[in-house]
Amino acid sequence: MQLSENAPFTSEQRKTLGQALSGLSPEQITWLSGFLAGTQNTAQAAPQAAATQGTQKRAPLTILYGTESGNSEELAQRAKKVAQAKGFSATVKDMGDYAPDKLEKEENLVVIVSTWGEGDPPDRAAPFYEALMGDGAPKLSKLRFAVLALGDTAYESFCKTGKDFDSRLEVLGGERFYPRTDCDVDYEEPYQKWIEGALHKLASLTQPEDRKVSTNGAAVASPADAPAYGKKNPFPSALKERVLLNGTGSAKETWHLELSLEGSGMSYAPGDALALIPSNAEDVVDSILKTTGLSTDARVPGNAGSEVDLHEALTAHYDVTGLTKSVIRKYNTFAQSDKLAALQEPESKDELHAYLWGRQIVDLLEDFPVKGLSADALVGCMRKMPPRLYSIASSLKAHPDEVHLTIASVRYHSHNRDRKGVASTYIADDLDIGDTVPVYTHVNKNFKLPESNDTPMIMVGPGTGIAPFRSFIEERAAIGAKGKNWLIFGDQRFSYDFLYQTEWQDYLKDGILSNIDLAFSRDQPQKIYVQDRMLEKGKELYAWLEEGAHFYVCGDASRMAADVQNALLKIAQDHGGKSEEQADEWLKALRKDKRYQRDVY
Repeated sequence: MQLSENAPFTSEQRKTLGQALSGLSPEQITWLSGFLAGTQNTAQAAPQAAATQGTQKRAPLTILYGTESGNSEELAQRAKKVAQAKGFSATVKDMGDYAPDKLEKEENLVVIVSTWGEGDPPDRAAPFYEALMGDGAPKLSKLRFAVLALGDTAYESFCKTGKDFDSRLEVLGGERFYPRTDCDVDYEEPYQKWIEGALHKLASLTQPEDRKVSTNGAAVASPADAPAYGKKNPFPSALKERVLLNGTGSAKETWHLELSLEGSGMSYAPGDALALIPSNAEDVVDSILKTTGLSTDARVPGNAGSEVDLHEALTAHYDVTGLTKSVIRKYNTFAQSDKLAALQEPESKDELHAYLWGRQIVDLLEDFPVKGLSADALVGCMRKMPPRLYSIASSLKAHPDEVHLTIASVRYHSHNRDRKGVASTYIADDLDIGDTVPVYTHVNKNFKLPESNDTPMIMVGPGTGIAPFRSFIEERAAIGAKGKNWLIFGDQRFSYDFLYQTEWQDYLKDGILSNIDLAFSRDQPQKIYVQDRMLEKGKELYAWLEEGAHFYVCGDASRMAADVQNALLKIAQDHGGKSEEQADEWLKALRKDKRYQRDVY
């Protein structure tokens, strides 16, 4: 294709454009013309919108987030962009860096917060949460607010933190301008509806009609905007290596996994996590199909608006094991069981716990059969398959184009049936070397190496909690960091369960690891845990912290993390001469300064 000499281009540009256009089909040329028209309209509209907004004061909006794994922060940053496009002067604040008394000066507030574990606020958000719930909380008669709550229906206290904020802000005098939305792990669609609805409502309350910015109209995508690999487009990562870390005779089954990231364009830093999307085991899917008698060929909704056969849906699209109160509620619309209805009553909390303990969805189907249950109804009771996040156990500097994980297989027997963890046994049993699994990297800003390579580190990681500390030490070794490193590791038996033993011994020999203390609980009559080793070395540990050391803990949240925290408080009292209250304030200061960081699950 040759362009006219009258075209407003240089001869070189005409030649280049002609060559580019000559290879395009009519359909491609039509698309390109629409893209260019859209670009021109955007370019013309932008200065007009800016000029209009520049003459008016934009309504302020504070977006306050509390996050454990980073999802709430990501949504807060996205909400800021949407709010700015709608004419608000929006700022994003982390609850960990925000004083509750600042709320008195806020006019418009959006809260995006997750619930961690059994109803707790995110770790960095805990001081803010406690202050807001306390007697000294400020009165908020000038505040408009809306809350987005993130949670997981696998836990009974679903979205409790968000619910608490929503009710407390109202009690303190705030005006709820938009209803709270509670999101499960698959939060994208409800988030989109909530942020659009909330900002539309807030705009109607704060902005004159002539200032409202329209966001109608679909944007035309550029050919260069093909989705990169990430959460919305997981990368098919090939399994390169799988090594059993426990010795013969161990009661545990812990795997070291090496996965390829070559060609993904993804990166990660020490402290980040890898999200892995598993498939359900064939025998688990077969048990569901056998119990319901449904045909594997039945068509049902799948991921991203797709339609798939029931077997594929149960294998790769839905969580077919997780039995929760939400699943029972949905299923009972078909079962119409008085017993199931009673289990959902507030006064039946203990009975509900007793029924859920050790059971899965197949038990519900067997205990309360529904004649003629359709395939659509079945999957409608289930949630979509959630990704599993694992702490990364490698440094990208030490292992380019690879990511390593440390995963313990979960297997147990309950209610006359063998059970197994979906992701942990999928990796152990169903993947062969060379097979691929969908993954994406997940940034964890709350669990990072110190900014200075000279800063000392104390790392407490029993069991698979060792994973991020392997990445920490590999990173520090790769960059030649001079800071001291102290590892406190525990498991059941020295002979069988000393994970990555030769690596740690080599690091100790080379001086990269300054101290190592071990707690193998079953090697002596009296059990010894990591917190016991901390107390034994309390004087030295406190001295390190006084020198500016950062303290990290990774692993079980239900008991270990609390025991480690209590040990820290006792060390501050015994070796720092602090009262109980002073020790508590000391620990809060460490957390605020990001010198006390936790990655617990």
